[in-house]
Amino acid sequence: VQLQAFGGGLVQPGDSLTLSCAASGFNRDYYAIGWFRQAPGKEREGVYFISTGDGSRWEADSVKGRFTMSRDNARNTVSLHMNNLKPEDTAVYYCTADYPFPRVVNGRGTYWGQGTQVTVSS
Repeated sequence: VQLQAFGGGLVQPGDSLTLSCAASGFNRDYYAIGWFRQAPGKEREGVYFISTGDGSRWEADSVKGRFTMSRDNARNTVSLHMNNLKPEDTAVYYCTADYPFPRVVNGRGTYWGQGTQVTVSS
């Protein structure tokens, strides 16, 4: 299984940015996939997760109303749409996937992509 994350960058507060994660090699139709982030000097934090099976979702309180996730089934890609970005959203974002859903949300997913840097600064 490979996860390839892309889409990070430098943006200003209030801007929007989309991260994407392309998944390949899964031998099952349904799995959970989502994002963690880690800022310098801070613990890793779960951001947003979805289940490709039943559509379950989990999002951190800090991103509710600002971040959403979408899926492109044809391309086995998920995207994290980040709106109204704040400086505290600055972190390296990691895509992770596995099964079942709680395992991924709890950070125990087997598969991880490379991190992509998101910097929110004026």
